[in-house]
Amino acid sequence: MPLPKKVRRPLGAAMLLVFIPLYALIAVQIAVVNIPEGATLVQTVYFAIAGLLWIFPAGLIIRWMLKPAPGAS
Repeated sequence: MPLPKKVRRPLGAAMLLVFIPLYALIAVQIAVVNIPEGATLVQTVYFAIAGLLWIFPAGLIIRWMLKPAPGAS
């Protein structure tokens, strides 16, 4: 049974509030473990890419939140 839009919106907002900080923590941890301290250019490129990648899963969550209610035309 699909969730009604009234339920999906707060659930999706909560998912985003958990996902974004968790993603940031994981991205920083990956950088700390895998990128040497003096590699400024590598760090810049990594954080530029990592800073944009969260948009795709967040967009999927937002699209799910705003999907029309089942049976609505």
